[in-house]
Amino acid sequence: MSYEDIEFSSTVLLIIEILGTFAFAISGIRHAAAKHFDWFGGFVCGFVVAIGGGTVRDVMLGVTPFWMTSSLYIICTLLALVFVLTFARSLKRLDNAWFVFDTLGLALFTIAGIQKTLALGHPFWVAIVMGCITGSAGGITRDILLNKVPVIFHKEIYAMACVIGGMIYWLLMTLGVNMALTSTVTFLAICLIRYLAMRYHISLPKLRQEHY
Repeated sequence: MSYEDIEFSSTVLLIIEILGTFAFAISGIRHAAAKHFDWFGGFVCGFVVAIGGGTVRDVMLGVTPFWMTSSLYIICTLLALVFVLTFARSLKRLDNAWFVFDTLGLALFTIAGIQKTLALGHPFWVAIVMGCITGSAGGITRDILLNKVPVIFHKEIYAMACVIGGMIYWLLMTLGVNMALTSTVTFLAICLIRYLAMRYHISLPKLRQEHY
């Protein structure tokens, strides 16, 4: 890979992580508002959602957590808080507004996790796992903070959307599709899977206790 390709990949990854941070922070702040947290509590919840998955990923990969390398991620979370405070009433009128932000964050961070893992030289199956962790671990941490059962364990397809997205990313890369198109198709696929799962109440079969 040439120096220009490395620079381009790094720039794309940075943009994806910033957009994902903003989208996930809004999602976390919304959940905090539903629990009547104060502004600081909302910021903390939003920040945890935004950095949780990426932090777990980076620790497992043995690198400095991404948010510790730049203040941009804290600034993004602050901007997300301002955004929610400013437009909450308008967004409340849109039934699926918060679902949209959560889905955008999920798709963006899944792609960021895959790209970063591959850039560090790990095999693709590791990249898919890390993409799933990056996309979903922040939401798990959020739900634990809010004393809720993590959404990935009992509601619509969530983490599985990350896995399927990762497999699509792998397939397109194997076919030689360029990174920009691969990322775009993967992003749209994850969003579509989440929408269809929500729209038609699709979920994985539930474990049921056997009675003897």
